[in-house]
Amino acid sequence: MQIGKMGLPQFARPRGQDGESSPNLYVANCGPAVGHSFDTVASVFSSFGEVKGVYAADESGARVIVSYIEESSAQEALKALNRRPCPDLGGRFLHIQYSIHQAPKQVHMNNSNPVALVASEVNIPGLYLWHDFITATEEEELLAEVDDRPWKSLAKRRVQHYGYEFLYETRNIDTRQHMGELPSFVSPVLERISSISDVDGAANMDLDQLTVNEYPSGVGLSPHIDTHSAFEGSIFSLSLAGPCIMEFRRYSEGVSVPEPVSGTDSKVENPDSSSNFVRRAIYLPARSLLLLSGEARYAWHHYIPHHKVRKGPCKCEFPQCCDLQR
Repeated sequence: MQIGKMGLPQFARPRGQDGESSPNLYVANCGPAVGHSFDTVASVFSSFGEVKGVYAADESGARVIVSYIEESSAQEALKALNRRPCPDLGGRFLHIQYSIHQAPKQVHMNNSNPVALVASEVNIPGLYLWHDFITATEEEELLAEVDDRPWKSLAKRRVQHYGYEFLYETRNIDTRQHMGELPSFVSPVLERISSISDVDGAANMDLDQLTVNEYPSGVGLSPHIDTHSAFEGSIFSLSLAGPCIMEFRRYSEGVSVPEPVSGTDSKVENPDSSSNFVRRAIYLPARSLLLLSGEARYAWHHYIPHHKVRKGPCKCEFPQCCDLQR
């Protein structure tokens, strides 16, 4: 059985409210962004028949495709779960339609990009991702801690610095200005990082700088590589309060890449204007931990696309569970 494999271009909802019957179900209000792992979703839906795979329906993380071996299993699941609370999924009301399989389309660099759900699918050495690295309760506690501390406002976001302050004007730190030890609220995260078994040397990593970034809806990161001299070998990133999609780009030798004027706070004009790069993307769920090391750290630009935020009520078929309303 496949869990969370890249399936964005493979399935589509048929037009109309009901659509033709199929062994594939489009399930809204369900997925990593609302606290349900793909394994959990598969376990719940497997009570109606053998599940062939669970896939991300789109980039929101709140909609999935459940694919059965038998069409009759999908029919039973839709009849039992559609528009009803599911106790095994936190009591959430699921909104289910049949989904049809469509042939994969060629991916063009300037249009769509397949989104991986696990680091191995990205195929970038030194890139690691751990889902559910902290619990939902720990996430709430961390958010409460940082909310009570002073922020520094930049053009499009707010930041907090601990250990050393990152100076956006010079894109570096002043090693002579040590701000003290990292705050106690991050200690459990550091202890858990030191116990990671699938990364060599994790126990001996000296993590002495922390930046907390608060990004409003629609604000992302322009393509960049974090300053080598400031951050050295390994960078961990813990996602809180929501998911996102991060892209990675490796530019061809000799290609000039524009850097943001003030850290990663300014938008690079026409970031897709050059075709001289390899492009990958990965979905980062809330509470996941990302590690950039080695080639991923030094040779690939990372990037979170800026996007417009809808104003006013959503006009999709399921506005009550639309990610644009969050």
